[in-house]
Amino acid sequence: MKIYTLHQKQKLPIDLDEAWEFLCNPSNLSKLTPSEMNMTIISGADRPMYAGQILQYNVTPLAGIKTKWVSEITQYEDKKYFVDVQLYGPYALWHHKHFIHEIEGGVEMEDIIDYKVPFGVLGQLVHPILVAPKLKSIFNYRTTQLEALFGKF
Repeated sequence: MKIYTLHQKQKLPIDLDEAWEFLCNPSNLSKLTPSEMNMTIISGADRPMYAGQILQYNVTPLAGIKTKWVSEITQYEDKKYFVDVQLYGPYALWHHKHFIHEIEGGVEMEDIIDYKVPFGVLGQLVHPILVAPKLKSIFNYRTTQLEALFGKF
């Protein structure tokens, strides 16, 4: 089964402390998720992020298909990176690394998502026409939202 990777970087004109505080607050995830995904946090967002934290939310990844997504923050290093792994949800595998570091005039955020689609060969067939474009659009939305909140670099 094929593992796909989405790699994205974004620069923001804010300091590391402000960026880290926003990104590590699980309740802010809904601000960065398109409204049509109907993302609602069920549990786990009541405290700042830490390794071992379990987050549960409902999402609608495709029109009319509502599912629960459960993820664990498996690694966390303050003001450097964190990793979330899907324990239950729409992907056969989801491993998302979030890196952040200071650059002149702001911060650069980097996301590396390694994922597998469900449904074997059928999932692989729909990946380029459905899954990959949807995932890219979600991260494009996030880019736009972060720029609206913090400005363009």
